[in-house]
Amino acid sequence: MTRILVVEDEPGIALGLEDDLKMEGYEVEVAGDGVTASRRAREAGFDLILLDVMLPGKDGFEVCRELRRAGLRTPILMLTAKAQEAEKVMGFELGADDYVTKPFGTRELRARIKALLRRAAGERETERYAFGEVEVDFTRGELRRNG
Repeated sequence: MTRILVVEDEPGIALGLEDDLKMEGYEVEVAGDGVTASRRAREAGFDLILLDVMLPGKDGFEVCRELRRAGLRTPILMLTAKAQEAEKVMGFELGADDYVTKPFGTRELRARIKALLRRAAGERETERYAFGEVEVDFTRGELRRNG
């Protein structure tokens, strides 16, 4: 099942995103601050991260920067009220794969998520290798034993 980390500090928005994404068939985990998001994103092997910019503890730009510096290649979709061009450019330069401003339409958000997951799946195909009973997933940094 496709796993999405939703990083959003506004409980109403977080719950709405979680409910909508679960109805679409995704497994969803919610983090309400930047420190938790940075830690969970590295630990849990998510397929996509929805990342708000204005967060307590550590803002979304810093979380994105940290994850990319750590070598995490999981697609990151910044979801924020910050709509200035300079902020969007900064998000992309820090490693975000897409940037959606609030308020947003749920149909558009779903379409962007599906597009990012499609692209990531195409890239992952060449970064997952099996050696006998061992499988290495370089995208997620995981080593698994098959069977």
